[in-house]
Amino acid sequence: MVNSKGKQTAKAERRLVELGIELPPAPTPFGAYAESVQTGNLLYLSGMLPAVGHEPRFVGRLGKEFEVEQGREAAQIAALNALSAARKHLGSLDRVTKVVKLAVYLATEGDFFAQPKVADAASELLRDVFGEDKLPVRTVLGLASLPLGVPVVLEVVFEVEA
Repeated sequence: MVNSKGKQTAKAERRLVELGIELPPAPTPFGAYAESVQTGNLLYLSGMLPAVGHEPRFVGRLGKEFEVEQGREAAQIAALNALSAARKHLGSLDRVTKVVKLAVYLATEGDFFAQPKVADAASELLRDVFGEDKLPVRTVLGLASLPLGVPVVLEVVFEVEA
């Protein structure tokens, strides 16, 4: 595949292999909602948690129980879950043509101001898998608490081949 600048770009599934990333099983809902919904060429993913085996891997807030590095790890786990949910819905991540939007919600304590650094972990993973030219717009918000006490929740919108 060649991008608009004439550079060779790797397909997402091949990039996963090159990066040594094995996706976890796709997450299942923790409540009465769908993990993914497609309308037209947009795939919306519900809030992706840093859960492993349907159990939160991290419980607590950034700046209290966790520092930046643990927050980055939680964001990466949530991003891997997003990729798994997208692959399950689409059959292949190669159908993603653009990462449209990434919203990163962080449970933070008081004077924690490194939200962008934590959110970058998810953005960097998406960039590494899909390419620099597919980076999304991003919103990062610090909140008092999140579902199940997790420190990170991601919402992702993908543009996909019809």
